[in-house]
Amino acid sequence: MVDRQEQNTGTRDVRKAHLFDVARLEAYMSSHVEGFRGPLEVSQFKGGQSNPTYLLEAESGKYVLRRKPPGKLLKSAHAVDREYRIISALYAADFPVPRPYVLCDDDEVIGTMFFIMEFVDGRIFWDLDLPNANAAGRAALYDNINETIARLHSFDYEALGLGDYGKPGNYFARQISRWTGQYRASETAAVKSMDALIEWLPANIPDDDSSAIVHGDFRLDNMIVHPSEPRVIAVLDWELSTIGHPLADFTYHLMAWQMPEIGIGSTGLLHKDLAALGIPDEETYTELYCERTGRAQGIANRNFYSAFNFFRLAAILQGIAGRVRDGTAASAHAEHAVKAVSPLADIGWQYAVRQ
Repeated sequence: MVDRQEQNTGTRDVRKAHLFDVARLEAYMSSHVEGFRGPLEVSQFKGGQSNPTYLLEAESGKYVLRRKPPGKLLKSAHAVDREYRIISALYAADFPVPRPYVLCDDDEVIGTMFFIMEFVDGRIFWDLDLPNANAAGRAALYDNINETIARLHSFDYEALGLGDYGKPGNYFARQISRWTGQYRASETAAVKSMDALIEWLPANIPDDDSSAIVHGDFRLDNMIVHPSEPRVIAVLDWELSTIGHPLADFTYHLMAWQMPEIGIGSTGLLHKDLAALGIPDEETYTELYCERTGRAQGIANRNFYSAFNFFRLAAILQGIAGRVRDGTAASAHAEHAVKAVSPLADIGWQYAVRQ
């Protein structure tokens, strides 16, 4: 079995396709990053499949650089400028994100747009059952994660200056259209259940039209946990964030409880002895979120949300499959994503037809 913790933790030499002129970046940081002092050393984080992410080490400390990948890209994908904007707004609101330093839209510096943020020292867990923690620690961390996503969805995004960060309302119709388009643009083989979802989803959108800041990929391995305490100190990877439907975001997060072992992502919680582990079950976790966000009636139409999220993840992974085909995927393990598209679509369709 692959050790995902080992596979994704730490850094490696920069991939050949993602090399750039370090001296040019060092000169840029000297004039644009407050307090920066070289010399600069660069390595690339192992994890991540979308925007290449680098560790920058200098005399003045450690930094993290996120960039658009080189090569032909899908329209609206890899929007590091949006990541920088949302991190900046949330950092000012004291939400757990890294401190942003600078956004550079000059392609002459390293070849593509990038931003630099602080390096947050802590733990990243790649296995959802937290094998090295005890039951009390797991319970406390999952409670804090629940509190974190509930707080995100409770922000007044207008007050944070994010009124134009997305289009409030009609979220699912727009998302289904967007991911259908990106799926078709990256399609490498026919998937019958994906075609069925593309037809079924637009006709079954629930009436609830809430709006909030949504992360878009809220999962455990996109969070940095305090080095010794069970609490989130930084939420990472805001590439898919927007003003959208909070239940889309939360039920995507719930896929941790629904995902079978299909060779991608963190080891899921499906069929685990959650009571022994100290981890709340899906219903308990959902009730806690609803309590924190004022949803007294709970979440209706859960099967639609699950079908939508499996469809969306399949479309995202199909995009990675397209980048593998084109030679621009940022992870050495991206090839595994290609094989997951059909199983994910099948699970989504099972939710769609469930009574």
